[in-house]
Amino acid sequence: MEDLINPSTAHFWEALGLIALIIGLIVLKVPGMALKALDDRAHRIRAQLDEATKLRQEAERLLADIKTQREAAEQHATEIVKLAQDEAARLAEDSKVRLEEQIKRRGEMAERRIALAESQAAAEVRGAAADLAAQAAEAVLAARLAAAKADPLIDAAVAQVATKLQ
Repeated sequence: MEDLINPSTAHFWEALGLIALIIGLIVLKVPGMALKALDDRAHRIRAQLDEATKLRQEAERLLADIKTQREAAEQHATEIVKLAQDEAARLAEDSKVRLEEQIKRRGEMAERRIALAESQAAAEVRGAAADLAAQAAEAVLAARLAAAKADPLIDAAVAQVATKLQ
């Protein structure tokens, strides 16, 4: 410590130069500028952090909104699918009922046509049978009459039988 106060030593001059430098820096306000630069930098960093925090909060809010919208869209899609399935089931049931009704109507129509055709065929068969019976009776009576002499009463009866059978 004695070297610092003795002007003949180098340590004295070094200490004196250091003190002059510190005084010069203080006079030139270098520490204030350094502190101001550090404060400015701290403010910029704090502003960036605040901006980053705001951006993060906004991103989280947007994410929550998107999740809500996605859930709503999924729920809406589920409802649409359920409605479509219900509609398809209803349409299938309606189609089944209509098909059964159509099959029943066509069956009834076919049965009516068959019954009509049967009645027409029966009428035709009866008519043909009556014609054949009349022809056979006429032939039998004609053969008997040819064998026996013609009797006017028999001729009239044969004519009546032929008209009645038709």
